[in-house]
This record gives sequence, structure tokens and C-alpha cells, in this order.
Amino acid sequence: MSGHSKWANIKHRKGRQDAVKGKIYTKMARLITVSAREGGADPNYNANLKAAIEKAKAANMPNDNIDRAVKKGAGNLDGSNFEEIQYEGYGPGGVAVIVKVLTDNRNRAAADVRYFFSKAGGNLGANGSVSFMFDKKGVLIIDNEDEKIEEDEFMLLAIEAGAEDISFEDGIIEVITEPTEFMAVMDVLKNEGFNFEKAEVTYIPQNYQSLEDDKIKPMQRMLDMMDESDDIQDVYHNWEEDEE
Repeated sequence: MSGHSKWANIKHRKGRQDAVKGKIYTKMARLITVSAREGGADPNYNANLKAAIEKAKAANMPNDNIDRAVKKGAGNLDGSNFEEIQYEGYGPGGVAVIVKVLTDNRNRAAADVRYFFSKAGGNLGANGSVSFMFDKKGVLIIDNEDEKIEEDEFMLLAIEAGAEDISFEDGIIEVITEPTEFMAVMDVLKNEGFNFEKAEVTYIPQNYQSLEDDKIKPMQRMLDMMDESDDIQDVYHNWEEDEE
């Protein structure tokens, strides 16, 4: 089975994000808080919260931070009310971009997102303008750099748990699931002792867009500005970045 979510690209972008751990933790905390507020503070009965916590753990967020965010969502601590908004548009060279926002100020977030697109020579579109170019999938990434994980056994385990697609490549195991099967597959693999470098439901491009040299810097600049924004939770795009 072959993976198709371009983990090399995701890993490259995450490398830039990981340079500012505090900002990542702020974003993770927001996601956990909103998930707990909307579905309850017990991850055993709140799939969205469980997935948010797993995503935070994959980013090495401290347990104290996670617990505090859950309590804030449950109303045990004071906190702002955040709403989730999705923006869609085209970046430089026609790259399709989806921006997920968690914000306590809709007007500020909309103005910032519009500015980021415009500054890079792109444009913000209407909802649905690019999301049809992506498939919503669960993605689990497991480190296998030492190649100690037996491929056939792992694939059988993951497939029986409900995985749709599995790939072993460049010291990484990538497991793709339907969103409805994500939690079940994650639980099975976690119970077998596997730890995740990435664990989330995400948007995978159906096709990738390459960029001319003069469009690469504006695209990178746009992604960096979005990474720096506290309101922007996640950015998905179909730019086929060159591997470094």
C-alpha cells in the first residue's frame, strides 16, 4: 500500500512550527478547550477531545498544559469563548489553501487571513472554493527510523483495525483512515504500544501543485505568517514542496 499525504512536506512545515513551541502549545490549548467545552471533559466520551489531546501529545505538549486546557473548557477556569471558522483561497501560483481558525474575535481573524493571502499575491475565496480538491482523512505517523517494526505484522494489525492505507517509507510509517475509523485505529495501535509523531484528522490534497521559483518565497512567507498567528489553528495546502 502506498501513502499519499506527502509526509515529507508536512514534516518540513512542522519543522518550521516547532521552532516556536510556546505558540504551538497555545494553539493546541485552544483546540482542547473548545473540544472540552462542546463535548464534555471526559475524552472517553468525547472523540474530538480525545483526538485533540492525542494531537497535543504528539507535539510533546506537557500534561499540565493539557489538563489546564481541559479544565478551562469544562468551565473550571476562566477563559475566552472561541469559535471555529474555515477559510479557503488560492495562494501564489494557484496553490489551493484551507485555513482552520479558532478565534475569540471573528473580525480580527478574517482581516488577518485576508491580509496573509493578499500579501503573498493570492486571494481569499468563498467556502467550498478549494475544499473539493482535498479528501478528509485520519493520519497517524509512527517513527520507524530503526526499522524494527515488522511490516507484514503491522499492516495486518492496522488493516484489521480499519486502516485504509499504509506505507513504510524513509523511516516513517504512515497510516491513513477514514475519519470515522480514525479513533478506532488509533486506539488499537496505541494499545499495542505504538507512539505517534502525528495523530489527527486532516485534509489530503487529491493533486499537488508545483511552483515556479518566483512564487516559492511568497508562498513560504504566507505559510510563515499563518504559523505566527495565534488565531490560525491549521493550514492545509496542495503545494508540492521540494524535499530538503
